[in-house]
Amino acid sequence: MPHPIMFDDDDPVLAAVRTVALAFPDATEVVAHGRPTFRCGKMFGNYGGGEKGTKVRHDQSILFIADPAEREALLADSRFYLPAYVGAYGWIGLILDDDTDWTEVGELLDASYRQIAPKRAIAQLDAQGQ
Repeated sequence: MPHPIMFDDDDPVLAAVRTVALAFPDATEVVAHGRPTFRCGKMFGNYGGGEKGTKVRHDQSILFIADPAEREALLADSRFYLPAYVGAYGWIGLILDDDTDWTEVGELLDASYRQIAPKRAIAQLDAQGQ
């Protein structure tokens, strides 16, 4: 049985996330487990998630693979949360709202992308000056 769709294609926050995530070389969007995921072979971003150990959902959030050196500092900030299922594998969620700093979202997704993307895609990203 497929997962129910847990997003609205007309969501302006999702549109902003797509603009950032799909700008990376060879990035694609795939719906998995009812949510948009962003990939370059492997997944580097996921739109929406729930907090580990609770039933709290953050439908307007972005999950990303945190830089291990920044993980604890990010989780100390109330805008971030440990997501269910993938939090144990280095992922963190950032709640998105009207005050979202989209440059920060881009930087977090960039760090996540660089952890999973093939060397040629990272070289292409660097050549673009990003």
